[in-house]
Amino acid sequence: MTDEAKSPLRRRMIEDMTIRKFAPKTQNDYVQRVKNFAAFLGRSPDTASFEDVRRYQLHLATSGAGVPTLNQSVSILRFFFRVTLGRADIVNHTQFVHEPRKLPVILSPEEVARFLNAAPGLKYKAALSVAYGAGLRVSEVVALKVSDIDSERMVIRIEQGKGHKDRYVMLSPHLLELLRAWYKTARPQGWLFPGQNPVSPMSTRQLTRACHAAAHMAEIGKRVSPHTLRHSFATHLLEQNIDVRVIQVLFGTATYCPRTAS
Repeated sequence: MTDEAKSPLRRRMIEDMTIRKFAPKTQNDYVQRVKNFAAFLGRSPDTASFEDVRRYQLHLATSGAGVPTLNQSVSILRFFFRVTLGRADIVNHTQFVHEPRKLPVILSPEEVARFLNAAPGLKYKAALSVAYGAGLRVSEVVALKVSDIDSERMVIRIEQGKGHKDRYVMLSPHLLELLRAWYKTARPQGWLFPGQNPVSPMSTRQLTRACHAAAHMAEIGKRVSPHTLRHSFATHLLEQNIDVRVIQVLFGTATYCPRTAS
């Protein structure tokens, strides 16, 4: 959309997000959620009252929206009213929904080995092995570049991960060997795991589909996603008595620690 086509209100919100260095995808998500709110109102969102926001939250809840969707909508509306409109009175009356924390699905080391061996091709085996062996988020795996692999220092550089932070994670000899096999086979340029169009990286959806296919081929009955590999890696480190603070640094969060049954 061109600047001329944007309303002054939308342009101001985008400027507020740009000032705060919001990623383009985040900006698009925020704009879309506010557009959804405006469609519900049937008028410009800057005319909304507290009662309008309350009705919208009730509409989302009764229409089957999950807790993450409800909380994301509240967060975005808080930004819109507090930052873009300067109306903290509405923000003070919005509430997040607290969802009981559930134990994450964890694969045993044996299940992980079966899962990776069942990956549909070397490309996906390498990508899923990075997700597990370095404890990466799916978005971090697909964003890797060939230059991020530092075989001399035996680390992988994660550029602008969650929270817009750079960090280094461990690179095991076994994982390096697998990545070298993938490189010798495909000779990727730029992106370590390119998509169908080499100019772009593999999509998170593409890797997630490969993850589901590997779990099916390995006959793993648990619900497995790329994030399951991250949880499993953290749990296996804990079981090896690795200091929790070390794990937090590797995972790029000061609060990450999967719960395990006592």
